[in-house]
Amino acid sequence: RLLLQIHDELIFEIYQPELEKAKSIIKEIMEHSLELSVPIKVNLKTGNNWAELN
Repeated sequence: RLLLQIHDELIFEIYQPELEKAKSIIKEIMEHSLELSVPIKVNLKTGNNWAELN
């Protein structure tokens, strides 16, 4: 579930058993939804709370 969007950052809440599959899907969609002349690279971080991500 998408919780928050801040500038170029998206915060999701994902159940632990679905985490790896969700990361793969999110990355694929974000990097390949549009055909652009420059690549879009997505960096993913995971953590149990906001402090673990920053």
